[in-house]
Amino acid sequence: MSRHPDERLAQLTELFASLPGIGPKSAARIVTDLLVQRPDVGRALSRALADTLQSVSRCPCCNTLTTEGLCPTCADAERDKSVICVVETPADQLAIESSVAYRGSYFVLMGRVNPMNGVGPKELGVDRLIARAKVAGVREIVIATSYTAEGETTAHMLLTTLKKYVPDVRVTRLARGLPAGIEIEFTDAATISAAILDRQAKG
Repeated sequence: MSRHPDERLAQLTELFASLPGIGPKSAARIVTDLLVQRPDVGRALSRALADTLQSVSRCPCCNTLTTEGLCPTCADAERDKSVICVVETPADQLAIESSVAYRGSYFVLMGRVNPMNGVGPKELGVDRLIARAKVAGVREIVIATSYTAEGETTAHMLLTTLKKYVPDVRVTRLARGLPAGIEIEFTDAATISAAILDRQAKG
């Protein structure tokens, strides 16, 4: 990216451009919009981000991001705790929630298997998932990783590990109604709903 003549503006633009899905041109437009058209939104965004960074943590149950003790989903007594849906990110969790087809619990990996970057089962908290799966009453684990190369590798690792340590728990995978190479968070609610309803046992 070419440098902006103003270093502060250049840094701000580069920070936005470093976010997923935002290129240099989009980042420049966002910065201009926040500073010129909607400075009130810019100030509110700055305060909200600073406040959230101070209070955010991982849910001790499902590992998602939360600013409370337990995330709202884990704290909901009406959720079906016998089913655990394993997703890669909080964005995937929100996408599945928007389908209104799933009322179970979650485990958020916060990533995918990536040996080149040193990300394996330990870094994804798979040991915590196994501990949850061993709790009395858990009958099914739904693997809802994306149908990308890394997502498939992660799904295979989960299937192998779960079959070894919790062989009595049913393991399913979201049906291939999800297009190959797609990220869960960018899939429409109707497609996710169909994939949840058509999930199949693995192994």
